[in-house]
Amino acid sequence: MEYPKGYVFELMAKGGPTDVREPYFMEAIDEMMRARVLCAKANAKMPDDPTYVEDLEELFGRKLDDVRILTPFICDFGNRVKMGKGVFINHSAILSASGGIEFEDGVQVAPGVRIATINHDFNERHTKYTYGKVTIKKNAWIGMNVTICPGVTIGENAIVAAGAVVTKDVAPNTIVGGNPAKFIKSI
Repeated sequence: MEYPKGYVFELMAKGGPTDVREPYFMEAIDEMMRARVLCAKANAKMPDDPTYVEDLEELFGRKLDDVRILTPFICDFGNRVKMGKGVFINHSAILSASGGIEFEDGVQVAPGVRIATINHDFNERHTKYTYGKVTIKKNAWIGMNVTICPGVTIGENAIVAAGAVVTKDVAPNTIVGGNPAKFIKSI
């Protein structure tokens, strides 16, 4: 069967499922390899070599003059990430971005943050995947070593405490923490 270009990304945006055995999935594999190569190039450069940003600009397909990302940095689907102005992502972030990640203006991300947007089918875990976009709203602050699970939205101005595992949406103007993350207080 013939599939139009970008079909796999349409499926990801809808939440899936996708099947690695289908020919349309090859486009996803190509994007993963492109992203891994560009991240490896950026990470191989010294932190004071400003040319690493050029690799990340190619990864995301946009200028990063209003965004700061520190290496080491890993992202498997640069074409599935959107960033607003003034976003800061500290070192050692891992973005598993096939389901889509959106960082709105002013988002701050501490070291060691992990964001997952993909999950395995319970019955066919080696071949089928489902997806959930992660959205981090304006001026949210994500603490060190936080894990954000698929389908979560972090509200505007929210703070996620260090080490939290976020499995559900976080309301605007709140602080959450723990595993799983729970409401601590309003701000």
